[in-house]
Amino acid sequence: MKPEQLRARALAEWRGQSVKFERPDRTVSAADAVQKVMQSLGLGDRLKASEVLAAWHEIVGEFFAKHSAPHQLKDGVLYISVLQPTVHFELDRVWKRDILDKLKKRFGTRTVREIKFRLG
Repeated sequence: MKPEQLRARALAEWRGQSVKFERPDRTVSAADAVQKVMQSLGLGDRLKASEVLAAWHEIVGEFFAKHSAPHQLKDGVLYISVLQPTVHFELDRVWKRDILDKLKKRFGTRTVREIKFRLG
């Protein structure tokens, strides 16, 4: 309660007047509460990471999805395993900027800031 409200309530009680006390509405939707709890536990980043990993096939297309697989998203860096050196070269040198732009459009600029490709 604000100081002005407390003062008015105290004066009304002292004068013997009845004061209608209304409690503020503090209800929150369940979705907001769960999201807040996940953020406080540090699980919000994991949820985003799973969404990014699941969307890899849509973002890169069928051919590159068959020859590469995302492994983890850590500190804004998406780590991708690539099966063949030629596909690694193609992804790293030619398509990296386009893939990164698509990821940033879909998930925001703070979620994925860099992509690192690894053979294996």
